[in-house]
Amino acid sequence: MADEERRGRQEKEKEKEKDKIVEAENAEAIIARIEHKSLQVERLLRVSRYTEALKTALEDSPVRTRDERCKSANWIVVHRVLMACKDVDAVFLSLDPEYYDILMKYLYRGLATGDRPTCDQCLRLHEKLTEKAGLGCIVRALADTTNTV
Repeated sequence: MADEERRGRQEKEKEKEKDKIVEAENAEAIIARIEHKSLQVERLLRVSRYTEALKTALEDSPVRTRDERCKSANWIVVHRVLMACKDVDAVFLSLDPEYYDILMKYLYRGLATGDRPTCDQCLRLHEKLTEKAGLGCIVRALADTTNTV
């Protein structure tokens, strides 16, 4: 019985480790990854591969850091893709469900900017994403206050 309790505690500790917030020491490494990602996204946008560009922009989003520089740097990359997407329906045809929740968070960040063109595009995408992913996607994006974009 004691072994089971110890294993249970160890598993909980591992979960806590995994969920730890990335601190500023790693911010430079995160920003370097985002800069590399930005170059990949620009290449994909030049050849009109919008869905792949969106997937690339959303992958490894710095949701577990408090460093606003990291969050802003990634937002710039995601924003670039969102504003480049003209055929919203085509983007969602091949977007995998694993990206729905993080995309919804970025759409709300875009709406919070107050910039009219950004808000217009985010609302168009929000409508399509809600049709595709359902209301649960909205609830998860708003309820998750730990993993923010």
